[in-house]
Amino acid sequence: MRYGRAAVMVEPNRVETWEVPIVDPEPGGALVRVVLGGVCGSDAHIVSGEAGKMPFPIILGHEGVGRIEKLGAGVSTDYAGMPVKPGDLIYWAPIALCHRCHTCTVLDETPCDNSTFFEHAEKPNWGSYADYAWLPNGMAFYRLPDHANPDAVAALGCALPTVLRGFEQCGPVGQGDTVIVQGAGPVGLAAVLVAAVSGAQEIIVLDHSKNRLDVAISLGATGTISLKETSAEERHRQIQDRLGRRGASVVVEAAGALPAFPEGVDLTGNHGRYIILGLWGAIGTQPIAPRDLTIKNMKISGATFPKPKHYYQALHLAVRLQERYPLASLVSHRLAITDAVKALELVKSGASIKPVIDPTL
Repeated sequence: MRYGRAAVMVEPNRVETWEVPIVDPEPGGALVRVVLGGVCGSDAHIVSGEAGKMPFPIILGHEGVGRIEKLGAGVSTDYAGMPVKPGDLIYWAPIALCHRCHTCTVLDETPCDNSTFFEHAEKPNWGSYADYAWLPNGMAFYRLPDHANPDAVAALGCALPTVLRGFEQCGPVGQGDTVIVQGAGPVGLAAVLVAAVSGAQEIIVLDHSKNRLDVAISLGATGTISLKETSAEERHRQIQDRLGRRGASVVVEAAGALPAFPEGVDLTGNHGRYIILGLWGAIGTQPIAPRDLTIKNMKISGATFPKPKHYYQALHLAVRLQERYPLASLVSHRLAITDAVKALELVKSGASIKPVIDPTL
């Protein structure tokens, strides 16, 4: 039996490096050597316990680019019908869907009634803070085009699929839209990128970090506002001065912080849409005035858990834009599996753009 390393969350705020078995793929599955495991803000929420109780112990990491080590019986293509073989780079959708429930087959939605998000760390596992990922039958994966830069794909990890899911569910950004993005972490940056290539007229980004705001400009933002240097009232005034009485037609919550919610409602203009993407891991409540929703004739929608097709779309969008925008450079820190705690601290502190776990280190 061969063994590989994995970063395992044993209990809240306790992550250890374990030696775990490397298991041959089941029929219909794949064994993948991890090339890059993206470190996501939701991982930090999971480890801290803010996202609720998890089925400990679990291997962390739900964003992965890897190289096929071995294919299970019957597998000759990816989930888009492209031929695959050992050695090919792939990108996978990390939710194990059953494909045999009302949500999967009737609603065509995710997560399904029987979704598996984490497997016990001692069982075959698809967590990406590891040397190897074991993809079960039914877990969608897609081959990277030959010219793809793995860093460009990993840079927006699950953030780009999440944004594509959000805009599909809540309405796309179009020509002439005025967009406000709350937060310039990976989800916010992905929202900026999609809004920019969709033809938005204005894209204004709010964040504490000057570095992140500068990156937002490089991805197509037309303006930024520092949360550190302004009050909510000042931000409202600056946005009103810039956008006029109409206000923002689309506001994207990508902050993952509860106070962003009432401010986002306030910043959404008449007949606008407020799309909640970042508050998955922040459990709690915030007050708003329901009358505002009526007076503004506005919509509030949430979206999470991208479908496999959103991972496919994100992969090919990232590859198409990897030369036009500095996507690969968003990978700001590369850390070893044994440094998973440090990677999570970088995310939580906001000191990074996108840390990744690199098993070769």
